[in-house]
Amino acid sequence: MTEPHWPSLRPTLVGYGRLLEAITVEGDLLVHSAIGADPRLGVPGCPGLTVGDTVRHTGSVYHQVLDWIRLGERPDDWQRHPDGDGFFAFHNEARLALATELAAHEPDEPCSTWWPAEQNYGFWRRRMAHETTVHRVDVQAAIGMEVGPVAVDFAADGIDEVLALWFSHRLAELGMTATTHGAVGFETANRAWLAILGRVRSTARRVHPADARAADARVTGDPTAVYLWLWGRLPNSAVETDGDFDAIAQLWALLRPAMQGR
Repeated sequence: MTEPHWPSLRPTLVGYGRLLEAITVEGDLLVHSAIGADPRLGVPGCPGLTVGDTVRHTGSVYHQVLDWIRLGERPDDWQRHPDGDGFFAFHNEARLALATELAAHEPDEPCSTWWPAEQNYGFWRRRMAHETTVHRVDVQAAIGMEVGPVAVDFAADGIDEVLALWFSHRLAELGMTATTHGAVGFETANRAWLAILGRVRSTARRVHPADARAADARVTGDPTAVYLWLWGRLPNSAVETDGDFDAIAQLWALLRPAMQGR
């Protein structure tokens, strides 16, 4: 099946240097927030996940991606685990190695990834930047501290990634489709997207705000709120919705399995 076109003057809404930097900055915040906290504390927006799980999980993902890059294909041994209880060192060592590897290559240099539309190192810079940021939020929310801010343009880029990578691509890869047709518009930070729910395939694209407002339903609000809502970390009350709520509910429900453990 042909990958849908994702129109853009550039693949991301923030520079690739910012994305690479975010892996280190957000990863440091994640670890420093978790140090001294009870590792059994549950993540509010992700039932079943704990602080300890989150540190181990992100470290495992860094190891996995580093192996994928070096092998040129998805590794067979996909899970990684720290020795004993040393999950902070496990996380930090893997993150440093991955950031170093990514910094050694230009974003447009060819590299194996799981998105056919973007087979380059830039894909992993963006994917790991948002992976790390969302889990940093998880840790801070779990321990009850004030959740640090997400920059407006970075959050907008995260919305863009969710709709392009997970909604448009991953759903199709899983063979998941909507039960009814519909369209949901998203508008925040002077940017807009249109997500089309389809019985054959669901897709999304960047649009003019007027096109988003003409959809069956709309989701608007602060960029960080929309970003984290799409990731399932915030309730519906965190964003503003209007129009066909069934379309919004279906989109959100489709995203949940699509965004689980790639």
